Amino acid sequence: QVQLVESGGGLVQAGGSLRLSCAASGRTFSNYAMGWFRQAPGKEREFVAAITRTGDVTDYADLVKGRFTISRDNAKNTVYLQMNSLKPEDTAVYSCAGKLRFVDVREPRLHPYWGRGTQVTVSS
Repeated sequence: QVQLVESGGGLVQAGGSLRLSCAASGRTFSNYAMGWFRQAPGKEREFVAAITRTGDVTDYADLVKGRFTISRDNAKNTVYLQMNSLKPEDTAVYSCAGKLRFVDVREPRLHPYWGRGTQVTVSS
């Protein structure tokens, strides 16, 4: 089992920045590709960003490309999501998730491990 706990959410004005963290415990963190997903009220969960086990490859949804940056520190068992130039439409609960392989990392149903999420609210 891998336990994931997100932090860093909050209320920010449009154009502002937030940095989310996802701390992992349990099995070896560096064995897992990690992803960030978000879910807004009344909408389906959607892919935001992902990173390989070593951090050498990243993937981003078109909606956040150029504004968000995913990174990881395997020594700290933590994955981050730096969010800049935030927009009201970025408002959602953001969750981190882990799976063994980077393939199909955009598919939330293929991630066996999930955190509970952290709320991000962007005001206009």
